[in-house]
Amino acid sequence: MNLEQLPGEIEACTRCSLCQSRLRAVPGEGPMDAAVMLVGEAPGADEDRLGRPFVGRAGRILDRALDMASLERERIFITNVVKCRPPNNRRPLKGEMAACLPHLRAQMELLHPRVICLMGNVALGAVLGMQGVMSLHGQTIQDRYLVTVHPAAVVRNRRLMELFVSDLQEIKRMLRD
Repeated sequence: MNLEQLPGEIEACTRCSLCQSRLRAVPGEGPMDAAVMLVGEAPGADEDRLGRPFVGRAGRILDRALDMASLERERIFITNVVKCRPPNNRRPLKGEMAACLPHLRAQMELLHPRVICLMGNVALGAVLGMQGVMSLHGQTIQDRYLVTVHPAAVVRNRRLMELFVSDLQEIKRMLRD
C-alpha cells in the first residue's frame, strides 16, 4: 500500500455502515511530504458533498487560525479519524472509529509527519486513548502529538479562538526542535 493507493481504498471502504449514507468518503488531503498532519473527528455535510476535509464552517475557522498562526494549509496534511460523515453530524461510534483507524494509521505511517495535531477529544481518544482536551491542549505527547480543541468547538465558542491559535503556534516550535 502506498499513499497514492490509499485514497481509493478509503473511497471504496465498506468496513462500517457509514458507507451506506455517505455521499463521498473524505480521505484527507495535503502534500505527501507534509511535516504536519492535522486530525479531526469526521466529515460534516460540506465535506461529505465535496470529498474534502474542513471546507465548511469549521474549515473556515481552521483556515483563519492557521493564517493567524502563520501556518500554510497547503503544506499540511489534513484528515479525520472517521472518513465518512456520521448521520446528523453525530459523534462517530466506537465501531466506526475502529473500522476507520487502520486508514488513519496507514496515513500516519506512509506520511510519517514530524507533528500530528489531534484536534478534539475524538481524535485524542482514537489515536492515544486519552480524553481531556481542555486540560491537555497545547501539550506535546510522545514528542510527536500536539493536542488542541477541534475547530467546531471554536464555532460554538468563539472565545476558544485565541487558545486554538496559540496551540497551533506550538507546531512551529515542534518543527524547530
